[in-house]
Amino acid sequence: MTTQSIVLLVVFLGVLLALSYPLGILLTRVGEGSAVPGFGWLAKIEQLLYRAAGIAGKDGKVAGQNWKAYAIALLLFNGLGTLAVYGLQRVQAWLPLNPQQLANISPDSSFNTAVSFVANTNWQGYSGEQTMSYLTQMLALAGQNFFSAATGIAVVYALIRGFSSRSAKSIGNFWVDVTRSTMYVLLPLSFVIAVILMGQGVIQNFSAYQEVSLLDPVTYSQPKVGADGQPLKDAKGEPVTETLTATTQTIAMGPVASQEAIKMLGTNGGGFFNANSAHPYENPTALTNFLQMLAIFVIPAGLCFAFGRMVGDQRQGWAVLAAMTLLFVVCTVAVMGAEQQIHPAYQAMGIDQSANALQPGGNMEGKEARFGISASTLFAAVTTAASCGAVNAMHDSFMPLGGLVPMLLMQFGEVIFGGVGTGLYGMLIFAIMAVFIAGLMIGRTPEYLGKKIQAYEMKMTSIAILVTPTLVLAGTAIAVMVADGKAGILNPGAHGFSEVLYAFTSAANNNGSAFAGLSANTPFYNTMLAIAMWFGRFGVIVPVLAIAGSLAGKQRLEANSGTLPTHGPIFVGLLVGVVALVGVLNYVPALALGPVVEHLQLFAK
Repeated sequence: MTTQSIVLLVVFLGVLLALSYPLGILLTRVGEGSAVPGFGWLAKIEQLLYRAAGIAGKDGKVAGQNWKAYAIALLLFNGLGTLAVYGLQRVQAWLPLNPQQLANISPDSSFNTAVSFVANTNWQGYSGEQTMSYLTQMLALAGQNFFSAATGIAVVYALIRGFSSRSAKSIGNFWVDVTRSTMYVLLPLSFVIAVILMGQGVIQNFSAYQEVSLLDPVTYSQPKVGADGQPLKDAKGEPVTETLTATTQTIAMGPVASQEAIKMLGTNGGGFFNANSAHPYENPTALTNFLQMLAIFVIPAGLCFAFGRMVGDQRQGWAVLAAMTLLFVVCTVAVMGAEQQIHPAYQAMGIDQSANALQPGGNMEGKEARFGISASTLFAAVTTAASCGAVNAMHDSFMPLGGLVPMLLMQFGEVIFGGVGTGLYGMLIFAIMAVFIAGLMIGRTPEYLGKKIQAYEMKMTSIAILVTPTLVLAGTAIAVMVADGKAGILNPGAHGFSEVLYAFTSAANNNGSAFAGLSANTPFYNTMLAIAMWFGRFGVIVPVLAIAGSLAGKQRLEANSGTLPTHGPIFVGLLVGVVALVGVLNYVPALALGPVVEHLQLFAK
């Protein structure tokens, strides 16, 4: 690792801590239903929304829900959201704010995209600027960026209430949690970030795409096609090519900054442009790059502090944050180190990359020169640790071990900071597993935050932990066996397998990034990945809510001499070990077939 990389990582973590601690206070007030200073005027609008929705009583108060009612409301809300996003894509050609007159989206792509954005995955099998109208981008996609993020925050609030409540049936009200998370957290922060991004050059307009003249015309060759759209071939069966000269270029426009802000803040990741945060109109400067990484992590980190406050022991929040940070730093150092190594082929040819003053001794393939290796690899670690999926470099071009780390960060269950809300409730599920294992070691009924962890909680914990590995490994196995799955693999061998494994890992863990070499915009992959995204999201949420409901109904016990402290370094080490062990046991055989084999092939003669 270079000094530049170390300094960047330290500064990033320092600024993140400085921003997330006060944000944790705001998130606590939102979760507890308290008044938010400076937003008194919003409280009146909030009450009007509850009355309009018919959930407020005559006294203006909203009743709590048990876990089943909470889960039904959540599934209903997200199910209707899926239908709305699907329908809007299917008719966008006839709706306004479509200056490019883009066509309606195909059924399978619409289905995949609808599930993707509702599940906070934002997997994109299409090129955004060539496929989606401005109305679809703003109303359907950006709208779900807010709602899916608010859903994640709502679930973690419900779980925290399960730990903090004393013999209660209610874990809160889903409609209240979603409304308050959106109004007091996501909207204000997105507005601030969008303004900063516009100041740095991120575009925000409704203009038609611009046709501009090139300073230097570009001459290129391409296959010639016949009237039927198929490539023409000569008498020898070779493709017929034609030479063309481009003198103009089409520059895409659109409302980018507003979507960029919530895409990062809500750990959604779906870009306005196909190149995502590698595009200069989405991420033009080193400052915007740093800001976007902070936006991805700030709410997940802030929720750790909110967790400590809401359960009445801030040390608990610090312990969870410490475990996340430790795992993140180890993985970030690994991916930075992998990408700063000279390719063995260059060494074999005697090429001295140290002569490159801009990026000495590293792999710059697929990376933007304005960011370099350090900022690109840190971004890759951040976006895959946080189930965001936004990219400022092509992960498919990373070295084998460099590509393995982002994949592994997702395979840990997206709990290393993780998505907005999802990271914390995922880590708390592993904390339940950790205290259960510790209880087995000493022959004592496990407790966490004063609540006994019994058979029911462990059954739900097992389901929540095993859902995503099952979806990833089963989906990958099916894809590499059937003809439709193999048809999308453009790179043979270990790397092609890695691309498929990465796709299902990303989908089931609701990340959305990709090894772009896989041709996934087909009916097979659109359907299979949509299934993985839906059950990877809600197949975890429902067991988590069941745990919240069970814990809420239990008495909170006082700590005694036999209670395992869950706020010290021993517990942090145990929690880190459980997260790492589960990931290793689930995925090492699959990783060995992909990136590990590919790494060894680099040194084959």
